[in-house]
Amino acid sequence: MKKLIAFITLSLLVIFALVVREAKADNSQYGPYGQYGGNPPTQNLLIDKMVGKPSATTKGGVTDYEYVDNLSPSDPRFAPNQQVYFRIRVKNTGNSKLYNVVLRDTLPSYINPVIGPGSFDANTRIITINVGDMEAGAEQFFYLVGQVYTMDNLPSDKGLFCLVNRAEVSGNNVGSDDDTSQFCIEKQVTGATKVPQAGAETALLAVQLAMLGGGLVIKKLQSK
Repeated sequence: MKKLIAFITLSLLVIFALVVREAKADNSQYGPYGQYGGNPPTQNLLIDKMVGKPSATTKGGVTDYEYVDNLSPSDPRFAPNQQVYFRIRVKNTGNSKLYNVVLRDTLPSYINPVIGPGSFDANTRIITINVGDMEAGAEQFFYLVGQVYTMDNLPSDKGLFCLVNRAEVSGNNVGSDDDTSQFCIEKQVTGATKVPQAGAETALLAVQLAMLGGGLVIKKLQSK
């Protein structure tokens, strides 16, 4: 009897081992998601923030812009009340659909939004754009236009300074990504040194020089 029980137990263990081995073979054939699973889903978002570099002005007065990552002080600078152009690219680089994607662009100081999608919160200086759902591989472009403050509203002690514009994108079932762009503003510094007004000493010096010049002329005439 004991031999029969041992034989049955051994047989069950052998059968169990064969079943596990077969399951592993099927799993290796079709991947971890089985015969119909394919590759595991991946979610990823990419954002690329760029600023417009003025390149050329046509005869009609229209300026062309080349979008670059950043503008240094040696690049074209923006003047008070001038418009600054931005481009933002958002892409779903994963292989699954993303839901409720939201883009947030934080404007730096000394610039106001004038053209573009979304809503602007003046307290936080954030432009919020609801991108919506994005299929795998899909990408969208957004264009924003800001305007530099007027001369009176810019720092009086700075002639040239640079600002950084930051944008961030996120979704319900994915993490976030962010990117920045730099541009520079140039203005005339107020309170520059003034030319000193002519005082009594300056007037006296002018009279002395005039008299000296007159004396030289008289001596020249007498020598003739």
